[in-house]
Order: sequence, then structure tokens, then C-alpha cells
Amino acid sequence: MANTKSSKKRIKINKRNRIQNNSYKSLIKSHEKNHLNLIKASSEQVSNPGEEESNYKALLRASFSAVVSQIDKAVKKKILHKNTAIRKKTNLLKKTFPTLT
Repeated sequence: MANTKSSKKRIKINKRNRIQNNSYKSLIKSHEKNHLNLIKASSEQVSNPGEEESNYKALLRASFSAVVSQIDKAVKKKILHKNTAIRKKTNLLKKTFPTLT
């Protein structure tokens, strides 16, 4: 148990930050999962080329951009390590645009 007033305060602050960080990490995971579901749906629509395909491409770009933005913000807030962020972004890029890699 903490003895000093400052150590008790640090325990409270660490608990608050841990809860906030976990919720932000959960948000990132949800965005990643939604993006992967969109990739799956767009790959199923490849058999039906046309206007829907271009819509999926636009949605994929927007979704990818949003996920990468969330990951970058997490690095800026020191919620994720920069190497973890790079790995996540690289894997998403490979899955989103397989012809680029």
C-alpha cells in the first residue's frame, strides 16, 4: 500500500490513465475489425464488377485512412509503441491493397 500522499495520487492517476488507454485500444481494435470486414465484403463483390466496385474502393480508402489516423493518434498519446503502430499499419496496408505490396 502507498505510504505518501503523492504515491496515493499516482495510483489514482495510473488507474484513470489505464482505463482511458484500454478504451482507446479497444476503439482501434473495433475500427480494424470493421475495416477487415469491409475488405472481406469488397472481395466478395469482385465477381460483380461495376459501380459497386468503385464504391468499395472509396470506402476502403476512407476506412483505411481512418484506422491509420486512430493508430497515429494513439502513438502521439503514447498509448501504442511506434513499432507496434508501424506493424499494424503495414499489415492493414497489405490486406487492403494487396497489389501494392
